Amino acid sequence: MLNVNELSYQYQSETLSFSFSADPGSITAILGPSGAGKSTLLSLLCGLLPPHDGSVSFDGEEFTLKPSHERPLSVLFQEHNLFSHLSAFDNIALGISPKLSLNAQDKILVEDAADKVGLQGYLNRQPGELSGGQKQRVALARCLVRNRPLLLLDEPFSALDPSLRRDMLKEVRQLARNLGTTILMVTHHPEDAIAIADKVLFIDGGKVVYHAKISELSSPNEAIKPYLS
Repeated sequence: MLNVNELSYQYQSETLSFSFSADPGSITAILGPSGAGKSTLLSLLCGLLPPHDGSVSFDGEEFTLKPSHERPLSVLFQEHNLFSHLSAFDNIALGISPKLSLNAQDKILVEDAADKVGLQGYLNRQPGELSGGQKQRVALARCLVRNRPLLLLDEPFSALDPSLRRDMLKEVRQLARNLGTTILMVTHHPEDAIAIADKVLFIDGGKVVYHAKISELSSPNEAIKPYLS
């Protein structure tokens, strides 16, 4: 289980503070207005920002102050951050070895991850030869080969067309079910949350204002409605 306990960040005179938990293998959608603190939360979890106070742990092991590479998580951003001079295979392999020093088993892991996200036949292509959806599949496969139990998604599919976005969300849901990965997904689209999430976390003013089952999005109460407009 992921436990976030009063994890805070000081920004000028404002203090952002987050507390919530997520069950193993669950998908939690994070919603809220622009500037509410959604990306700040993910940055605190993955080590891009130093916390002012509080703690975060996964499966009983605290990682609040650990270096980013030692945390039990991977992150997929809206920008896929692929290296244009490397093939899809090598971009995925970077998740295993930054120096691309792979043994035979590592190469099998790369190919298996590519298969899981539907990239068969594209591994020799460079990013410039791939569509937007294929690029995001490469980035997702790179997360998979890192074999971390927690996956953070910071609006990775928002720039894709609705049909492709739905396909990618289905891929994520299937991966969570098959691998038991715990997923936190920032999104501006309530319909994306309904499509794949178990829980929804509403953030506003730098704090968690509501934590609910995803079914509550289908018939939102008065506490939720302001965050769905």
